Amino acid sequence: MNYDSTRSTLARGTVRTLSQQEELPLLRDHLLRLDRTSRHDRFHGFIDDSFIRRYAERCANDGTVIIAYFEDGVVRGAAELHPPEQSPDAQPEIAFSVERSTRRKGVGSILFRKLIAEARAKGYTSLRITTGAQNDAMRALASKFGAHLTFRHGESTGSIDLTERSRTESVPVAVPASMPALAAVSSIEAARTIVNMNRAYWRMLIQMSGWGRAA
Repeated sequence: MNYDSTRSTLARGTVRTLSQQEELPLLRDHLLRLDRTSRHDRFHGFIDDSFIRRYAERCANDGTVIIAYFEDGVVRGAAELHPPEQSPDAQPEIAFSVERSTRRKGVGSILFRKLIAEARAKGYTSLRITTGAQNDAMRALASKFGAHLTFRHGESTGSIDLTERSRTESVPVAVPASMPALAAVSSIEAARTIVNMNRAYWRMLIQMSGWGRAA
């Protein structure tokens, strides 16, 4: 069976798409390992084990794409891409979960980028994301990838315009093929930082010279 696999140096693991049927227990066990707070953040409430088992089984049969982060053969993080048919507004929805022991390693960003690439490959033009209002880490990550969040009934809901993101990511960055995925990600972020600094520099010069002032 062929998988799309990406290695990470910071996180030490691999990222690949799960086979929906054969690897159902891997997603289920990952979700069951989430601590009480993480479960609340992921499902917007305190969820018991039976709900998680039913949820994982449904994901295995409804066309949901699961991109998982592995360490030592165990799923420690997952990104879910739910098909638009499940949404009342016909917009594909995404969700993320990372076990507490695996956080602060860049896993969320890797999963997010991988999921966006998968969504574009399917021809989706936008994604919907919903997270708890108290889940600061997920709200920050979503904002980083262009989500505009609004608050309602204790939740943060927003959408990501994939067509807009594709324009901002269209400039290639040269990275040696031997470098891991995170190195490529870091190079892209560095390139964006340089572009932003150059824009700020020229804006400052224009203001100092008096160009562009209203008549």
